[in-house]
Amino acid sequence: MVEHDKSGERASVGRRLIIGGARSGKTAHAIALAKSLSAARGVNVTYVATAQALDQEMQHRISLHRAERPATWRTLEAPTGLAQALPGEESSNIVVIDCMTLWLSNALLQDFREDAPTAPLPTWEAERDKFLQWLSLARVEVLLISNEVGMGIVPLAPVARRFQDEQGRLNQMLAAACDQVTLVVAGIAVPIKSFRAG
Repeated sequence: MVEHDKSGERASVGRRLIIGGARSGKTAHAIALAKSLSAARGVNVTYVATAQALDQEMQHRISLHRAERPATWRTLEAPTGLAQALPGEESSNIVVIDCMTLWLSNALLQDFREDAPTAPLPTWEAERDKFLQWLSLARVEVLLISNEVGMGIVPLAPVARRFQDEQGRLNQMLAAACDQVTLVVAGIAVPIKSFRAG
Protein backbone atom coordinates (compact mmCIF):
# COMPACT_ATOMS: atom_id res chain seq x y z
CA MET A 1 0.00 0.00 0.00
CA VAL A 2 1.35 3.51 -0.78
CA GLU A 3 0.52 7.09 0.10
CA HIS A 4 2.24 10.42 -0.58
CA ASP A 5 4.22 12.43 1.93
CA LYS A 6 4.21 16.26 2.16
CA SER A 7 6.64 16.56 -0.75
CA GLY A 8 4.40 14.53 -3.02
CA GLU A 9 6.84 11.60 -3.04
CA ARG A 10 5.47 8.09 -2.79
CA ALA A 11 5.82 6.68 0.71
CA SER A 12 5.34 3.05 1.65
CA VAL A 13 2.57 2.36 4.13
CA GLY A 14 2.65 -1.05 5.64
CA ARG A 15 3.18 -3.28 8.58
CA ARG A 16 6.55 -3.48 10.30
CA LEU A 17 7.65 -5.95 12.98
CA ILE A 18 10.55 -4.86 15.19
CA ILE A 19 11.80 -7.79 17.23
CA GLY A 20 14.65 -8.33 19.65
CA GLY A 21 15.66 -9.49 23.08
CA ALA A 22 15.21 -7.64 26.35
CA ARG A 23 17.04 -4.29 26.34
CA SER A 24 18.11 -4.82 22.75
CA GLY A 25 17.05 -1.30 21.73
CA LYS A 26 13.93 -2.35 19.81
CA THR A 27 11.63 0.25 21.38
CA ALA A 28 14.16 3.04 20.81
CA HIS A 29 14.44 1.93 17.17
CA ALA A 30 10.65 1.89 16.75
CA ILE A 31 10.28 5.34 18.29
CA ALA A 32 13.03 6.80 16.10
CA LEU A 33 11.44 5.25 13.02
CA ALA A 34 7.98 6.56 13.93
CA LYS A 35 9.40 10.05 14.51
CA SER A 36 11.09 9.98 11.12
CA LEU A 37 8.01 8.72 9.28
CA SER A 38 5.78 11.23 11.08
CA ALA A 39 8.04 14.17 10.22
CA ALA A 40 8.42 13.10 6.58
CA ARG A 41 4.69 12.61 6.04
CA GLY A 42 3.25 15.24 8.39
CA VAL A 43 1.01 12.68 10.08
CA ASN A 44 -0.05 11.79 13.61
CA VAL A 45 1.29 8.97 15.78
CA THR A 46 -0.64 6.87 18.27
CA TYR A 47 1.42 4.87 20.75
CA VAL A 48 -0.45 1.82 22.02
CA ALA A 49 0.81 0.59 25.40
CA THR A 50 -0.01 -2.95 26.50
CA ALA A 51 1.79 -2.86 29.87
CA GLN A 52 -0.09 -2.79 33.16
CA ALA A 53 1.27 -0.83 36.12
CA LEU A 54 0.62 -3.58 38.65
CA ASP A 55 3.58 -2.80 40.93
CA GLN A 56 6.19 -0.10 41.56
CA GLU A 57 8.74 -1.64 39.23
CA MET A 58 6.29 -1.65 36.29
CA GLN A 59 5.22 1.89 37.16
CA HIS A 60 8.87 2.93 36.95
CA ARG A 61 9.41 1.10 33.64
CA ILE A 62 6.28 2.69 32.16
CA SER A 63 7.40 6.16 33.25
CA LEU A 64 10.76 5.64 31.52
CA HIS A 65 9.06 4.54 28.30
CA ARG A 66 6.70 7.52 28.50
CA ALA A 67 9.65 9.91 28.77
CA GLU A 68 11.22 8.43 25.61
CA ARG A 69 8.39 9.39 23.28
CA PRO A 70 7.20 12.83 22.12
CA ALA A 71 4.52 14.48 24.25
CA THR A 72 2.57 15.23 21.06
CA TRP A 73 1.89 11.54 20.44
CA ARG A 74 -1.44 10.16 21.54
CA THR A 75 -1.17 7.28 24.03
CA LEU A 76 -3.74 4.51 24.08
CA GLU A 77 -3.64 1.88 26.83
CA ALA A 78 -4.79 -1.56 25.68
CA PRO A 79 -3.44 -4.37 27.88
CA THR A 80 -6.25 -6.57 26.57
CA GLY A 81 -8.85 -6.19 23.83
CA LEU A 82 -6.19 -4.84 21.48
CA ALA A 83 -8.13 -5.30 18.24
CA GLN A 84 -11.24 -3.73 19.75
CA ALA A 85 -9.25 -0.67 20.85
CA LEU A 86 -7.67 -0.02 17.46
CA PRO A 87 -10.36 0.59 14.78
CA GLY A 88 -10.76 4.22 15.84
CA GLU A 89 -7.07 4.82 15.19
CA GLU A 90 -7.65 5.39 11.48
CA SER A 91 -7.33 9.10 12.34
CA SER A 92 -3.66 8.45 13.11
CA ASN A 93 -1.48 7.56 10.17
CA ILE A 94 1.12 5.73 12.27
CA VAL A 95 0.34 3.29 15.08
CA VAL A 96 3.12 1.97 17.33
CA ILE A 97 2.17 -1.04 19.47
CA ASP A 98 4.49 -1.69 22.42
CA CYS A 99 4.52 -4.51 22.99
CA MET A 100 3.09 -7.73 21.63
CA THR A 101 4.82 -9.74 24.36
CA LEU A 102 3.04 -8.12 27.31
CA TRP A 103 -0.26 -8.29 25.43
CA LEU A 104 0.23 -12.04 24.98
CA SER A 105 1.15 -12.47 28.65
CA ASN A 106 -1.92 -10.54 29.82
CA ALA A 107 -4.27 -12.76 27.78
CA LEU A 108 -2.49 -16.07 28.37
CA LEU A 109 -2.62 -15.77 32.14
CA GLN A 110 -6.40 -15.47 32.09
CA ASP A 111 -6.81 -19.13 31.02
CA PHE A 112 -3.56 -20.95 31.77
CA ARG A 113 -3.84 -23.83 34.24
CA GLU A 114 -0.84 -25.46 35.89
CA ASP A 115 -2.68 -28.80 35.98
CA ALA A 116 -3.38 -28.63 32.22
CA PRO A 117 -0.44 -26.73 30.68
CA THR A 118 -1.24 -27.70 27.08
CA ALA A 119 -4.99 -27.02 27.27
CA PRO A 120 -6.53 -24.51 24.84
CA LEU A 121 -6.29 -20.82 25.74
CA PRO A 122 -9.60 -19.43 24.46
CA THR A 123 -9.06 -15.85 25.64
CA TRP A 124 -5.64 -15.65 24.01
CA GLU A 125 -6.71 -17.43 20.82
CA ALA A 126 -9.66 -15.05 20.37
CA GLU A 127 -7.49 -11.98 21.05
CA ARG A 128 -4.79 -13.17 18.64
CA ASP A 129 -7.20 -13.99 15.81
CA LYS A 130 -9.06 -10.67 16.13
CA PHE A 131 -5.81 -8.73 16.09
CA LEU A 132 -4.44 -10.56 13.06
CA GLN A 133 -7.68 -9.78 11.24
CA TRP A 134 -7.36 -6.10 12.19
CA LEU A 135 -3.74 -6.09 11.04
CA SER A 136 -4.64 -7.58 7.66
CA LEU A 137 -7.17 -4.79 7.05
CA ALA A 138 -5.34 -1.84 8.64
CA ARG A 139 -4.99 1.23 6.42
CA VAL A 140 -2.34 2.85 8.59
CA GLU A 141 1.38 2.40 9.09
CA VAL A 142 1.74 -0.15 11.91
CA LEU A 143 4.93 -0.67 13.91
CA LEU A 144 4.79 -3.76 16.12
CA ILE A 145 7.35 -4.31 18.88
CA SER A 146 7.86 -7.89 20.06
CA ASN A 147 10.35 -9.90 22.08
CA GLU A 148 12.43 -12.77 20.76
CA VAL A 149 12.23 -15.24 23.66
CA GLY A 150 13.22 -18.50 21.99
CA MET A 151 16.99 -18.15 21.79
CA GLY A 152 17.76 -19.24 25.35
CA ILE A 153 17.18 -22.39 27.33
CA VAL A 154 13.79 -24.08 27.60
CA PRO A 155 12.22 -22.76 30.85
CA LEU A 156 11.56 -25.10 33.78
CA ALA A 157 8.08 -23.80 34.70
CA PRO A 158 5.11 -25.03 32.62
CA VAL A 159 3.63 -21.53 32.32
CA ALA A 160 6.98 -20.17 31.07
CA ARG A 161 7.28 -22.99 28.50
CA ARG A 162 3.75 -22.32 27.26
CA PHE A 163 4.45 -18.60 27.07
CA GLN A 164 7.65 -19.23 25.08
CA ASP A 165 5.78 -21.50 22.67
CA GLU A 166 2.93 -19.03 22.16
CA GLN A 167 5.33 -16.11 21.73
CA GLY A 168 7.28 -18.01 19.09
CA ARG A 169 4.11 -18.88 17.19
CA LEU A 170 2.84 -15.30 17.46
CA ASN A 171 6.12 -13.87 16.16
CA GLN A 172 5.95 -16.20 13.15
CA MET A 173 2.39 -15.07 12.39
CA LEU A 174 3.32 -11.41 12.75
CA ALA A 175 6.40 -11.79 10.56
CA ALA A 176 4.31 -13.47 7.87
CA ALA A 177 1.72 -10.67 8.01
CA CYS A 178 4.26 -7.82 7.99
CA ASP A 179 5.92 -6.21 4.99
CA GLN A 180 9.12 -5.53 6.90
CA VAL A 181 10.82 -7.33 9.81
CA THR A 182 13.77 -5.87 11.68
CA LEU A 183 15.83 -7.69 14.30
CA VAL A 184 17.46 -5.38 16.84
CA VAL A 185 20.64 -6.69 18.49
CA ALA A 186 22.69 -4.56 20.92
CA GLY A 187 21.06 -1.42 19.55
CA ILE A 188 21.80 -2.34 15.93
CA ALA A 189 18.84 -2.79 13.59
CA VAL A 190 19.30 -5.71 11.20
CA PRO A 191 16.72 -6.01 8.39
CA ILE A 192 15.58 -9.61 7.88
CA LYS A 193 12.53 -8.99 5.67
CA SER A 194 12.08 -5.98 3.40
CA PHE A 195 9.25 -4.36 1.51
CA ARG A 196 8.67 -5.91 -1.89
CA ALA A 197 9.07 -3.54 -4.82
CA GLY A 198 5.87 -2.64 -6.59
